Amino acid sequence: MYACVKCDAQSSKWLGRCPECGGWGTVVENGSTPSAAGGGISPLRRQGGDSAARGGLGRARASSPLSQAAGPEHRARLSSGDAEADRVLGGGFVHGSLVLISGEPGIGKSTLVAQIAGSISSERRAPMAVSRQLSAVSYQPSGETRRAGASPPPNAERRTIYVSGEESARQLADRFARLASSGDGVRFLEPFPVETLVATLEKEKPAFAVLDSVQTLTSDALDATAGSPALVRYATGLLLDLAKRTGITILLVGQVTKDGSVAGPKTLEHLVDAVLTLEGDAAHAYRLLRATKNRFGSTDEVGVFEMTARGLKAVENPSARFLKERAAAPGSVVTGAAEGSRVFLVEVQALVERAAYGTPVRRASGFDGNRLQMLCAILSKRGGLKLGDQDVYVNVIGGLELREPAADLAICAAVASAVRGTAAPEPVLYVGEVGLGGEVRSIPFLDRRLAEAKRLGITRAVVPAKAAKSVDGMNVAGLANVGQL
Repeated sequence: MYACVKCDAQSSKWLGRCPECGGWGTVVENGSTPSAAGGGISPLRRQGGDSAARGGLGRARASSPLSQAAGPEHRARLSSGDAEADRVLGGGFVHGSLVLISGEPGIGKSTLVAQIAGSISSERRAPMAVSRQLSAVSYQPSGETRRAGASPPPNAERRTIYVSGEESARQLADRFARLASSGDGVRFLEPFPVETLVATLEKEKPAFAVLDSVQTLTSDALDATAGSPALVRYATGLLLDLAKRTGITILLVGQVTKDGSVAGPKTLEHLVDAVLTLEGDAAHAYRLLRATKNRFGSTDEVGVFEMTARGLKAVENPSARFLKERAAAPGSVVTGAAEGSRVFLVEVQALVERAAYGTPVRRASGFDGNRLQMLCAILSKRGGLKLGDQDVYVNVIGGLELREPAADLAICAAVASAVRGTAAPEPVLYVGEVGLGGEVRSIPFLDRRLAEAKRLGITRAVVPAKAAKSVDGMNVAGLANVGQL
């Protein structure tokens, strides 16, 4: 088989030009392996012999009891220094893990990574033989760098190495200064080829290493351009092997491609131990950190941050932030969104206006547009609202995105409120799933949603009739169908 070193497109014959990416001279023959020569069947199996009798290609190894590898010292985690990030990770970084963080350009990935590196390195400082300390880098007019001050003692504990292929040492030091983060224990390493980086990390054995970004890594052994799928997989495989052998925790930064995937379609997700995604809208200050894959914890948790001049700050009370500027107006309701073990109260707004053109418009920000069309059809058919000639707009305040069906009832209530032009003088919580028959169905975590509403002073709630229950200090009403709205 032949494969392109730029886009990894495969072909059964050699081609001068890759038909997928259009690169000239990029199609090369795949490296032949014993298992690949012959349709994936090894020569030993085809001959019917075994490795011991025929001199084999491998040597037998002794297995070890799994119980010997489990101990309290192996279960200890490395805290990121941020409660929200530790929550998403399941308690912190697992030693020897390879973690990938991704997100849209400008969303704040490098800012968050720099904060984590500075927080980890502030506990203990480390000497480096090849890398340089960020706070000790000074610049000469000729552009050469020198290290100021004496090196730490050789027995000092090593902590963090920062490999940046997108920023120079000076730019990275300025970032730490802007974030008011201590970079004294952070060491900077030039973006050498990945083989050199692996050898350096293995020699210096830091507890934490950052590579920003994986698309900038190069190789001396693989003839491929930086960022190509073949090189990205090769470099990630070397780093994964290094992390498992040495116990170094490695954090990779991955840039999102045009189609929304990380370094190409599913190139790295199956290799790394955890995939963190930083979400948000550049027009809003809030950012959400999710774990789309986590071998050592849950993928249901979410961390909430606010982008400030000093970097990303954890939001301790998200519900109060999202409802801070809410005003009682037609089309405005409150719903509770469950994210893992947490519940966020958010404001949902709706605007209904007579269609200016023949076809009515259904637009949603922070909510699925197709589901909004379905709910509008349910309100027209089961709820008695005439929406056939009305434009319907729905917006979730704060740049958040409601993904669970529990927000259906809040969307219907907001649209109904906008149509009638009425608004409740005090906030009311709406939670429930709406079926095609107009029935309001039960939802999970109802107790948590009611408790969060009560904590913020909301005394009224509308929930599914079959799940309605009495709560001290709250007036909880049950709703059987949307016609009762």
